[in-house]
Amino acid sequence: MRETALSITAPAKINLYLHIVGRHANGLHLIDSLIAFSDIHDTLSFATSSGLSLEIDGPFGSQLKTEPNNLVLEAARGLAQLCGIKKGARLQLTKNLPIASGIGGGSSDAAATLKGLIQLWEVQPNNQDLHDLALKLGADVPACLSARSAFISGVGEIVSKTNHLPLCSIVLVNTGTPISTPTVFKNFIKSQAKFSKPRRVNFSPRNLIEFVSTLETCQNDLDQVAQALCPEIAQVLGELRESHGALLSRMSGSGATCFAIFANPEEATAVSLDLKQRHPSWWIKAGTLISSSN
Repeated sequence: MRETALSITAPAKINLYLHIVGRHANGLHLIDSLIAFSDIHDTLSFATSSGLSLEIDGPFGSQLKTEPNNLVLEAARGLAQLCGIKKGARLQLTKNLPIASGIGGGSSDAAATLKGLIQLWEVQPNNQDLHDLALKLGADVPACLSARSAFISGVGEIVSKTNHLPLCSIVLVNTGTPISTPTVFKNFIKSQAKFSKPRRVNFSPRNLIEFVSTLETCQNDLDQVAQALCPEIAQVLGELRESHGALLSRMSGSGATCFAIFANPEEATAVSLDLKQRHPSWWIKAGTLISSSN
């Protein structure tokens, strides 16, 4: 086993609410969302090398390939080109988060790649250039680059700071059925669902109760469309709502991962253990919802 130079976490991104507020002229949907990050994460390790290579392991590693268009490699090549350097790196991705699951795993991996290689290669790209590169990699990558709670608007490229969120615990559940984000949005159009009115929640919660109460006034506009593609989502949400101590349950992103918020880690852990016992094939993790990465 080689000795790595450094390791960076790629945290799961949670859409606490997701409103579809319109459609751009290019066909992409306009969104209004509040995101936060969890201490449940993938991990990327970096070591110096003459060439660029990627190894993938972890529970979901076999579902990814290391072909040239892998997002992690694209991020590495993009940063090298941006900074005009010829250095290489040996990258290892430990894939703990499910694939195509609505929690930004690929985007977070790409963002962690940029952060890790900036340190490994000792480069200092211009902030705007780095943002543009992140956006080129994916609409969620700029937000994952900061890994802080934020309001997201436009097609996902506009990232606005928000106040720190109250510390709370979270349980993430995914049944193992991947959902294609483009398919969800395509079906959203077919459903002729009405767009939500653009709104920016005045978000200054003094405590967890205010935090949850504000979130309850919002929703995930893709929920019903995703459930039509993956009916198990309804079952997951139902079981999370009935869980002891659950303050709020909702689907994240375009699905199919769902989450529930709890006041303390003991409740979240107990619920996760109970769900694992009853549904051993599901991916279930308890963790903490955090405003910023470490």
